[in-house]
Amino acid sequence: MEFLIIALVLVAIVAKFMVKIVPQQNAWVVERLGKYHATLSPGLNTIIPFFDRVAYKHSLKEIPLDVPSQVCITRDNTQLQVDGILYFQVTDPMRASYGSSNYIMAISQLAQTTLRSVIGKLELDRTFEEREMINAKVVEAIDEAALNWGVKVLRYEIKDLTPPNEILRAMQAQITAEREKRAVIATSEGKRQEEINLAEGQKQAAIAKSEGEKQAAINTAQGQAAAITEVANATAVALARIGAAIRQPGGEQAVQLKVAEKAVDAYSQLAADAKTTLVVPHNMTELSALVTSAMKMVQAGQPGPDALPMR
Repeated sequence: MEFLIIALVLVAIVAKFMVKIVPQQNAWVVERLGKYHATLSPGLNTIIPFFDRVAYKHSLKEIPLDVPSQVCITRDNTQLQVDGILYFQVTDPMRASYGSSNYIMAISQLAQTTLRSVIGKLELDRTFEEREMINAKVVEAIDEAALNWGVKVLRYEIKDLTPPNEILRAMQAQITAEREKRAVIATSEGKRQEEINLAEGQKQAAIAKSEGEKQAAINTAQGQAAAITEVANATAVALARIGAAIRQPGGEQAVQLKVAEKAVDAYSQLAADAKTTLVVPHNMTELSALVTSAMKMVQAGQPGPDALPMR
């Protein structure tokens, strides 16, 4: 009975050292008598106790590595405080075990030296614009060296670029000046557009006014022409009627009476003006002579018996 118990204990101890269960996304490196023997994959694995041992355990997951902050000097001799984060993954557990004594520190140091070299080739303004290029250069340089370490560098990201306080103040002043410049340009453009709009409005108003004045002048001229035509037609009709009336019996006597009335009326108006000196003929027969002369003119202007009156 005691022998059975001892045997079970020995089997349990051997099983403990012989059976190895590797978690998912992990890889264990086994050495046999101090020499690399195999890499255990996830799941149930067996080794020979006392001859084999698990020397290294690696995670195959993507690992973020915080690269310590450092001071970098740009091409134009400006200091920048730069820090970043690196993402890598173990792809070859055997090389990761024997390629470097500490591949994590090696990757971190190489990232820092590569970052200083890349930023040293750029001017200050370009460092803020070329982040993607800087990240790509760092990944390219580290990935080439990390092949011997069994590590694949996936990406590198700059977290922060911090220039000195003097540079920050100068950059802020530059940004303020640029914004003020844009504001002045925008204001001047607005005033320019306003003046253009006002000039265009005045132009349109002047054109409309001139068109209105032109149309008004045309309308006035047409009205005056129509009025002159109507007056001429009315005068012609009146003269025709007068001529027809003169040819009627007693017409000449009526004309003589009318001419005499006009003459008397003219004398009376001249006499009413205090500033006018009126010379009255000593012989009033001259007045009848004036009427006779007017009648001769009327008779001379009468149309013949076949003439048509004006209309």
